Amino acid sequence: MNHLAHVFLAPDSPEARVGSILGDFTRGVELSALPGEVHRGVRHHFSVDTFTDRHPEVLASKRLFSSQRRRFAGVALDILYDHFLLKHWHRFSDHDCDRFIERTYRELSENRHLMPPHMARVTARMVDYDWFGAYQDLENIGQALDRVAARIRFANRFEGMIEEIHDHQAELEERFLKFFPVLQSIAKEF
Repeated sequence: MNHLAHVFLAPDSPEARVGSILGDFTRGVELSALPGEVHRGVRHHFSVDTFTDRHPEVLASKRLFSSQRRRFAGVALDILYDHFLLKHWHRFSDHDCDRFIERTYRELSENRHLMPPHMARVTARMVDYDWFGAYQDLENIGQALDRVAARIRFANRFEGMIEEIHDHQAELEERFLKFFPVLQSIAKEF
């Protein structure tokens, strides 16, 4: 799961939502020193990722990608799933999507003191450039994936992955719609 899905699924507190994103920024962080709700959010993040990585619909989705790109299929699906969550928001929430995003951005801005420096920089860009709003457009997902590809420090064929997403979009979306309600239900137990 990517950032939007993690905050969407996180326990209902600003600190836990911060922790749910912090799960991607834990290198060098002493987890036991985190405030309780932040630590809870990090643990929740790890549980969501573990469940996601093992789910049959996700594994089947990864197999749709070519052998040259399959190594990065998990990264692509993480970001794509934020797009599908936004597209089908009404299936998963009674709350207004725009208000949820605004609240999340406000909480991230107000709680930068809980973040390691790298996360604070990334979340500032997330808010300033409205990443979640941008993820509503599939072409922006392609651009985000290409930016990830450019940061990889070894030769890869990750760039242009959006082409394979287009080729399999209907099946990827169908598999997401089978998987995400299960994750949403079980995430309440993490």
